[in-house]
Amino acid sequence: MENASNAPLRHRSSLRPTDPRQVFLPLGVGALLGLGGYVWYEKSRRNPVGFRPDDSAPRRSARDTPETGTVVGRTVTINKPRPELYAFWRDFANLPRFMSSVREVRFDGDTATWTLAAPAGRTVSIVIRIVEDRADERIVWTSTERSQIAAEGSVTFRDAPAGRGTEVEAVMTYDPPGGEAG
Repeated sequence: MENASNAPLRHRSSLRPTDPRQVFLPLGVGALLGLGGYVWYEKSRRNPVGFRPDDSAPRRSARDTPETGTVVGRTVTINKPRPELYAFWRDFANLPRFMSSVREVRFDGDTATWTLAAPAGRTVSIVIRIVEDRADERIVWTSTERSQIAAEGSVTFRDAPAGRGTEVEAVMTYDPPGGEAG
């Protein structure tokens, strides 16, 4: 009988498993745990307000939708009283002074024709009619059938917080000349 101490030694290295399952199973579990940890970490950092589901927000929040055209808008705070800013806006002849796309404004009775810069050095005309006018609060206009493009807009005047003047919010919706490419 052969002595156990004389038997050839067969040593298996623990660093090199012979069964692939011994390698891939721990790697797979580690990858899943890592992915789960990453997802949890990212979710915990998220601003919950920024990820709310869609609601029935006003058209202003939608951009470039076929039903509404292109929506542009801006709110600024100006250190002037509401009546002064309302009077300035109500005289559409002032528009070229602060709106870079408005080249000229002409008046014809109860309408005004705005000549606007368009792509490729061209211009377009919008004939607008005021549809709502609340002194020192709001002006709303819409284009007429004589316009080259359909447009509507409004400007709203609100007292700024802490007596800092007036918040002026201007919003305009229009169908760009040349469609989406324009």
